[in-house]
Amino acid sequence: MTAPGLPMEIPAEGLPTRVRIHEVGARDGLQNEQTVVPTEIKAEFIHRLTAAGLPTVEATSFVHPKWVPQLADAEQLFPLLDDLDPQRLPVLVPNERGLDRALALGARRIAVFGSATESFAKANLNRTVDAALAMFAPVIARAKDARVEVRGYLSMCFGDPWEGPVPVAQTVRVCRALLDLGCDELSLGDTIGVATPGHVQTLLAALNEAGVPTSRIGVHFHDTYGQALANTFAALQHGITTIDASAGGLGGCPYAKSATGNLATEDLVWMLHGLGIETGVDLDRLTATSVWMAEALGRPSPSRSLRALSHKE
Repeated sequence: MTAPGLPMEIPAEGLPTRVRIHEVGARDGLQNEQTVVPTEIKAEFIHRLTAAGLPTVEATSFVHPKWVPQLADAEQLFPLLDDLDPQRLPVLVPNERGLDRALALGARRIAVFGSATESFAKANLNRTVDAALAMFAPVIARAKDARVEVRGYLSMCFGDPWEGPVPVAQTVRVCRALLDLGCDELSLGDTIGVATPGHVQTLLAALNEAGVPTSRIGVHFHDTYGQALANTFAALQHGITTIDASAGGLGGCPYAKSATGNLATEDLVWMLHGLGIETGVDLDRLTATSVWMAEALGRPSPSRSLRALSHKE
């Protein structure tokens, strides 16, 4: 017996008709692997993801190799993607040096990675929240001068392993600051997966009240407590049309025990297609890609949809 290949489409009222999935498996997912994935496998993974119809596939990170050795091959990887539109391949840059490296290779979309909390800013960036914003300012300004799109990731938007629940106003302040620096888009990260739907909608409403348009907000949920799809649905109800996800559920959170990591792209696509929401993604090709990567990594995927769709008796 084989599981059905597509869900029944029954739309729900008041939801967007189309969503852009921002695929993070090749960067956020692979950087959490214990072993370094060969550059050629990464390139093949990205090609397969784009061929499956994912409009945006975050390719790599130009962080110093000392800090993220799994992505130390950025200079070797990016040229292997020359046949793809660089607008579809955003990259993470931590500072001006990272920006220089990305621009030299022809990157046209970048992202900076900030924190809503002081504890995580110290742990991840070794500086305060405001000092991190100051570091991002010239990066964003130079990127905009080069007509490069800039995304602002903000981690710990809902909860922090050291500080606990994060006040909504605190997250709003840093989001507003990133937009004021020139970010084109924000990605709200539930880094340890503690958000719930009411919290999601409250934060989104507060951002709107602070002058942050819904059209410039993306969401990035982790499934630590099984809330990622519920939180995604709450965001859809608010009008969010950009959702981050990771093929096969790659990636995890080192700050929460038993964290299952990023929302799996297959789980997200199954729900969106069931709601009649267009994504442009071929679920069969996506599933085959994630099965291939799981085999390359030598371990099963945590994605429930992937297991169901790839199971055969």
